[in-house]
Amino acid sequence: MHLRLKNKKTTPAQCPFQLDKLFMFLYCLLGLTIGSSQDIPETFKKTVDSLITKAPIDYLDIHSVMRKYKTDTLLMRYFSTASLNKEYTSGQIYSYNELGRAYRNKSQYVRAVELHKKALSIANKANDIEFKVASLNDLGVVYRRISSIRTAMDYNQQAIELAETVKKEDRSKNLQKSINVSLNSIGNLYNRLDQYDQAIEYFKRSLVLETELGNTLGMAINYGNIGKCQESLGELDEALENYRTSLAYNEQINDDMGRVICKTNIASVYLKKGRINEAEKLLLPTLPTAKRIGDGFLVSPIYINLGWGDMVNGDYADAEKNILEGLRVAEKFNIRNEAARASHLLTDLYQKTNAYKKALEYNIKATELEEEIVNENTVRYVNDIIYRYDSEKKNSEIQILAKEKEAVQMKLRNSYTTLLIGGIALALLAGIFYILYRQYQLKNEKKVLTLEQSMLRSQMNPHFLFNSLNSIKLYIINNEQKNAVHYLNKFSKLVRKILEASSLREIPLAEELETVELYMNIENIRFSNEINFKIRVDEGIDTHTVKIPSLILQPFLENAIWHGLSPKSGEKIVDLHITKDKQDFIHIAISDNGIGRIAAEKIKQNKVLKRKSVGIDITKERLANFSKDLQNSFEVEILDLYDAQQKPLGTKVILHIPTI
Repeated sequence: MHLRLKNKKTTPAQCPFQLDKLFMFLYCLLGLTIGSSQDIPETFKKTVDSLITKAPIDYLDIHSVMRKYKTDTLLMRYFSTASLNKEYTSGQIYSYNELGRAYRNKSQYVRAVELHKKALSIANKANDIEFKVASLNDLGVVYRRISSIRTAMDYNQQAIELAETVKKEDRSKNLQKSINVSLNSIGNLYNRLDQYDQAIEYFKRSLVLETELGNTLGMAINYGNIGKCQESLGELDEALENYRTSLAYNEQINDDMGRVICKTNIASVYLKKGRINEAEKLLLPTLPTAKRIGDGFLVSPIYINLGWGDMVNGDYADAEKNILEGLRVAEKFNIRNEAARASHLLTDLYQKTNAYKKALEYNIKATELEEEIVNENTVRYVNDIIYRYDSEKKNSEIQILAKEKEAVQMKLRNSYTTLLIGGIALALLAGIFYILYRQYQLKNEKKVLTLEQSMLRSQMNPHFLFNSLNSIKLYIINNEQKNAVHYLNKFSKLVRKILEASSLREIPLAEELETVELYMNIENIRFSNEINFKIRVDEGIDTHTVKIPSLILQPFLENAIWHGLSPKSGEKIVDLHITKDKQDFIHIAISDNGIGRIAAEKIKQNKVLKRKSVGIDITKERLANFSKDLQNSFEVEILDLYDAQQKPLGTKVILHIPTI
């Protein structure tokens, strides 16, 4: 409902405030009407009165009292009205968000969006970061349900950026959960965009944090989402394992919605494996539960999967009936991705039954739905480009007008003295600007030289030189002349390459790989050649034409050896894998099977002499300087690797280096 106030005495600044007040008044009036027409339990009224009197501002404090009532929209509206009357802001935000979630789970997305936006507006006025983050995440989830991917991404990205403005040690448990929700939501959006590797990465990050918090629901959701990506990648056995893990967690917390989602997903894998009867045995008992919950997001895929199974079994009549019902539910609640899936299945069904006209109609419908989702994802990006273009165009027009004005003023000046003064002033100004520009250039050149010198000192580390020569000396003492000569040649070649590369801004990737291979061979002497070092380069990458900053990989390899592998016993592996994507980025991943960063940090803290490693910091500065003149900027990711039991498996460092 849209309201417009017409009052000549009302200032523009007052209108939004009065509209909000009027909206809140009408909403509360509706809540009071409903509340008075039905019986609100006295025990609940007393609970609300007590809560508002105490007026806690933390979400978890409110949730501990209202948790068991949160899905009852009647009681939540009563709480909302009571909070508004008593000007209890936190209660208003909480009730609006819980009402929004309740309506979202009943597929009433328009009402859900209105309520979450209302909660966000109040949270913004109160400057409550926790409630702002929660409201932004809720909006992201609703828009994801209706396949508005870009809008959903905007809200979830805003949520995580806002949450991370709070220092890690100052974050409440609820804010930590909200960050996990953001990570999970962004992972789901990447899944919708078929970017499964990125999606899995976000789900795993969220899973680690949820496990640390002991949040069983969050763990269940992330295991299920990882399974969804694996299913899309064709890794059906792995997907099935994760779905079953997710189902076990949902059984543990007695979550009906989670059970429905997991069983629907497991049935989908059974269908792909040809286990039709097993899929139907799961889906048929699950359908009544999904209908009772009342969420079209749950009901639609069950009908569609039942129809899919019927079609595989050759029962085309039941297949048509079930898929059409799934399509009807998806269209009713604007679940476009399921509507597109149903349309594709109907296309196949009508081809099998020789109803080619219908097959063509549904094929067109599926294509239009998919294009609609994609187009909606790109609208905002296009609008941003147009906005930037318009801004630049206006700035150019302003500059042209300014120059024309100056030209007119110059023509009006009849005095030679005025012109002379103006000329002198301009000359002085140009001189000042030139001096400032030269100072800026010199400062940048000095910074680059300083970085190069620091980089060279890092590469030619005295400890490394001493240890390497000592190891070669040991070969000589032990009369192992061949080994001594072999490694001495490698050492001299490495030193020469480092000195040559230090004078260059960039070198071919092939030369950098040769340098690090020499470095690893020398370092491996200290470890009795126990380190298994591998270099893998994907097909299609010409290492001789790809240019990267010189000597950027050695600091990361040194870090992996001395902090990850040095304290480790047994097999030691360092893997360097080079890939390239379609967006002109070279990705260099350095993985080790060491003890992990947490254990390494503990060892470092226990050492009496703490050696400060500056090589990586210098490398990051050099990468930033290297990408300054390119369209894209570099990124460095450091990932902790864990097994299924969350035991450390090592560390992975990924350098994302732009090539244009």
